[in-house]
Amino acid sequence: MAHILIMPRQGNTVESCIITDWKVKEGDRVTEETVVCEVETDKASFEIPAGAAGLMLKILHNTGDDVPVLSPIAVIGEESEELETFAAIGFIGKVDNKEDIDLSLLSPNSSSDIPHSAPKTPHPSLDIPNSTHHSPNSSASLRARNLAEKEALPLDSVSGTGPQGRIIERDVLAALEKRPALTAAVKAKGGFIPAFGSGLAGRATLDDINSSFLTPHSTLRTPHSSLPEFTETPIKGIRKIIAEKMHKSLSDTAQFTLNSSANVSRLQDVRARMKTLEFLSEDIRSLKITVNDLILFAVSRVLPRFLYMNAHKNADSIKTFNVIHLGNAVDTERGLMVPVIRNANLLSLTQISSESKRLSTACQSGSAKPDELTGSTFSVTNLGSLGITGFTPVLNIPEAAILGVCGIELKPVASNAGSYCFEPHIGFSLTINHEAVDGAPAARFLKALCEAVENIDLLLATG
Repeated sequence: MAHILIMPRQGNTVESCIITDWKVKEGDRVTEETVVCEVETDKASFEIPAGAAGLMLKILHNTGDDVPVLSPIAVIGEESEELETFAAIGFIGKVDNKEDIDLSLLSPNSSSDIPHSAPKTPHPSLDIPNSTHHSPNSSASLRARNLAEKEALPLDSVSGTGPQGRIIERDVLAALEKRPALTAAVKAKGGFIPAFGSGLAGRATLDDINSSFLTPHSTLRTPHSSLPEFTETPIKGIRKIIAEKMHKSLSDTAQFTLNSSANVSRLQDVRARMKTLEFLSEDIRSLKITVNDLILFAVSRVLPRFLYMNAHKNADSIKTFNVIHLGNAVDTERGLMVPVIRNANLLSLTQISSESKRLSTACQSGSAKPDELTGSTFSVTNLGSLGITGFTPVLNIPEAAILGVCGIELKPVASNAGSYCFEPHIGFSLTINHEAVDGAPAARFLKALCEAVENIDLLLATG
């Protein structure tokens, strides 16, 4: 019986994964260990092995599809495997494009227990000669032929990506994206198509076809340029999920930002001494405590006094947490990730620093586990290293608040003698959900945090 490859569950909280890349194509032979595709959640990416040896008989989802966990994504077997074997257990219904499957094979009385003596009906695509291009009648699916005819697209200009090079509907759609839309007159005329159109919305017109700029090969000459006019990148994968989450955050919550700053003279002094003092262990000195580590530590010690900030706003309730699970935003090549330092209020500075670095490295490498990227009760995002002096963080919903850490600037400070001197200050931008927290309580938390940062040496001694 054919092997049904399913989308594995990547952590307890993951409901679906996006297929970002297929490493194999239909007809390829795979082993149990062959990586057949890469998938990603809104937090991390993973590779999926075949799990069985054989031919890749059918790929059930396209790149970019968001597939529920435990749903079938591919069928692996041998050429002699009957389609009934996996059609009978309901998986063919998952296929988006069924034009290359003989649906007459499906039977209402089908059962997964098909006797071995049943007639062998191979996958129709396996009988197609092994060639990249075939005549339209034999190598293109019915839906592909109908669409190509409707859009006046010659099938001999289309490369097939279906089994054994068969042209299917998605191949025609891909080819149509590379040429301009056509007016009805151009479709009726047929023949060559201009490289771009001058009509409404960029449609190619008869004037474009008759233009003197046409070359003997029936393409429009375009001005020479080493760079394209523009590059269009589809929003998909984790970028699409981030966009949707940010839009939902702003549209579903009443966001409000408070700004303040704290003197970091003592913080910088403490950090410098941690690198050099001989009585400290080598482990502490080599850990390279960062400004962000010290801020995370301060947040973890101040939040327990203001638990209304350590909360989730749900539809009709506010859930207040007694433990501090700190989300620490990390910039990666794949997009923004927010790993979670769990029970941060119970961890020492060195433990927070170590866990922060471990999670950040895992996010950068793509090895972070989904459960490490969910469940935060309060988040911190730091743009200070990029020289940002103020910004408006977007809530990591359903959290009630998020702290933005800005850059360090010199600010004038009055002395007792009435003179002024310049001392370093770090900026904070605190965004709250005004549905869950009012401005004054949030301001009291921010004021307490600034005091804790300004007296970080005392906080470390007592916390």
